[in-house]
Amino acid sequence: PSWPWGDRERGWAPAVDMVDRKDEIVLRADLPGLTEKDVEVTVQDSMLTIKGERKAETEEKKDDYYCCERTYGAFTRSLTLPAGVDADKVKATFKNGVLEVRLPKAPEAKGKKIEVKAA
Repeated sequence: PSWPWGDRERGWAPAVDMVDRKDEIVLRADLPGLTEKDVEVTVQDSMLTIKGERKAETEEKKDDYYCCERTYGAFTRSLTLPAGVDADKVKATFKNGVLEVRLPKAPEAKGKKIEVKAA
């Protein structure tokens, strides 16, 4: 199936993987340099939203060469959830800079195997 990956707002937004399993959908987002206290996850109206902020580190510029490619600031990433997610049972964990959100499927969304009988 194709996934509606959502919009990335201005600035930076975390890279996200979404895996469809039999009983759940698992979302993983890379958030290096953040802790679980820096991240907020909400589910509302078939939308999963991840918000947070990476604070800038202070550096002293002592040499003639300076390059800064790492991004800082607030981010919001919203993703449309497939039908059948049980929003009341969503769980989020944070370990080693990776946010993992488990979105269990409601029983009716798991599908049902139909026995085929000879006519």
